Amino acid sequence: MAAMTVQLDIVSAENSIFSGLVAHLQVTGSEGDLGVMPGHAPLLTNIKPGMARIVKQDGSEEVFYLSGGILEVQPSSISVLADVVMRADEIDEQAAAEAKSRAEASMAGAGADFNYAAAAVELAQAVAQLRVVETIKKNIAR
Repeated sequence: MAAMTVQLDIVSAENSIFSGLVAHLQVTGSEGDLGVMPGHAPLLTNIKPGMARIVKQDGSEEVFYLSGGILEVQPSSISVLADVVMRADEIDEQAAAEAKSRAEASMAGAGADFNYAAAAVELAQAVAQLRVVETIKKNIAR
């Protein structure tokens, strides 16, 4: 018996990253982790920088990094719109670690005119990328 599926489209500002039938989508919403399956109630919410994990129609999994964005769930489709989307294997772990260190250092030495919000966004994105890399490493080690 085939798994129930729903059409998923993951789109960045530059292009379409994924389009296909999925049995499950997991993302980090503004209020916490979300799991979306076929038949989910309609939903429109912001998503935080983090991981999107999908289980495809054939049961295989794929992991993406999302810089944040919007998730829209309709009865027959799911859309993820993000400024930046990267497949997990495209993430430069060293660059993400350097961005994290830079953001932490600038936040620690903040002056009066420091843009805390921009540094916090940079830190959140770097940490999210590193979590995606860690997740992939754990799955490969199994």
